[in-house]
Amino acid sequence: MRGEGIDTLRTGGIGRGEPVSIFVNGEETRAYEGETVLAALWAIGERALHTTARTGEPRGFFCGMGVCFDCLVTIDGAFNVRACLEPVRAGMKITLQRDAGHAAGHAHAG
Repeated sequence: MRGEGIDTLRTGGIGRGEPVSIFVNGEETRAYEGETVLAALWAIGERALHTTARTGEPRGFFCGMGVCFDCLVTIDGAFNVRACLEPVRAGMKITLQRDAGHAAGHAHAG
């Protein structure tokens, strides 16, 4: 499972929810109920969550409170979801995206 042994990267001593499985770009990983998608992605080493449409620049964690829109990902088919505001749910499918909602690393039609 992706992220095996990552618990040491998370802040200790803080109560957390139950462990759940989520899928990041199709690969299963563990997260915890109550944490944000951004926290789960950060814990497994994902830093560039999407790339910009015009220049292809990578974007990731910046403000962490929903103001900057740099942490946009696709969750369960919904494009442009702010990872810093979305709580983890068991079984959710997260896709890192390119520009306005195309899967990272894949060409888009158009």
